[in-house]
Amino acid sequence: MSNKDWQPTADLATLKRRAQLLADVRLFFAERNVLEVDTPILSSAAPTAPYLDSFEAMFKSLSGEPVQNYYLQTSPEFAMKRLLAAGYGSMYQLAKVFRNGESGKHHSPEFTMLEWYRTELNFEQLMDEVDALVQFVAKTPKALRFNYRSVFSRFLGIDVFRASDDDIKQLAALEIEGVDNNWQLSRDDWLELLMSHVIEPKLAKLHPIAFIYDFPASQSQLAKVTTDLSGNQVAKRFELYMGGMELANGYDELLDADELRQRFELDNQQRALQNKPIMPIDENLLSAMEAGLPQCTGVALGIDRLMLYVTEQTDICSVQSLSVS
Repeated sequence: MSNKDWQPTADLATLKRRAQLLADVRLFFAERNVLEVDTPILSSAAPTAPYLDSFEAMFKSLSGEPVQNYYLQTSPEFAMKRLLAAGYGSMYQLAKVFRNGESGKHHSPEFTMLEWYRTELNFEQLMDEVDALVQFVAKTPKALRFNYRSVFSRFLGIDVFRASDDDIKQLAALEIEGVDNNWQLSRDDWLELLMSHVIEPKLAKLHPIAFIYDFPASQSQLAKVTTDLSGNQVAKRFELYMGGMELANGYDELLDADELRQRFELDNQQRALQNKPIMPIDENLLSAMEAGLPQCTGVALGIDRLMLYVTEQTDICSVQSLSVS
């Protein structure tokens, strides 16, 4: 019996368009004198974020004895920040990354990420550059910009910084079919449901591409936290949405190693509460930050999702040459 699973999942025209897009990305950064780097995919540490699950890989000796447990990178961020701390300046990378448990029309356990860091650009200037990049490689219109508070007010009629946890749960149950407000989710999980199921589709109808910035401080991840003009603690973080998909996530990067360690430890506490494995903290990253991570901004952008937009396709497998088998 013939097995068809060997066949490519993308047609030749799509792969040619993908090759051109990657060439355009490299041209964009070459014109700005931004260095391309290539860092290891394997690491003895891994992200602690509760929403990320890593693939594990065991290195064995020639006799077959286990020697070292490694993790496949979910992002090249930690390794690239070590290069930044060593004084290498602005850089970018086109990296294969891996995320366990992620599968669907817009998700794949293996995908291509464009990540870059700029020591010369502030938060707003990095948004300008992200906008310029996607206009250059994908011929998009100029992106609109909204702060996080304003999109919840505009599309859901709430002040997200004043609403109670119960208000947000009730709203999610009302707005999203199949959601039960008795689910045991955190405030940020409820907000993420509202963002992905309600706000993202409405943004797509309003304009094909848009930034959302100044997320709640509880969603800071590896970004700095500051106070906005209304006195709310916000993360200096943005996301770019294209055609109803989250495409990129950018930060005004946290520089304080002690604060980052505290965030990692809190993440692991949350993982324990969720019965997830405790992840080893990246001591090399923290040591690099202690040595002096320069002021910088950084962003990660999904190449496969960008290709979905460019080719007007709907399934991520259709823009990858072969599906994971």
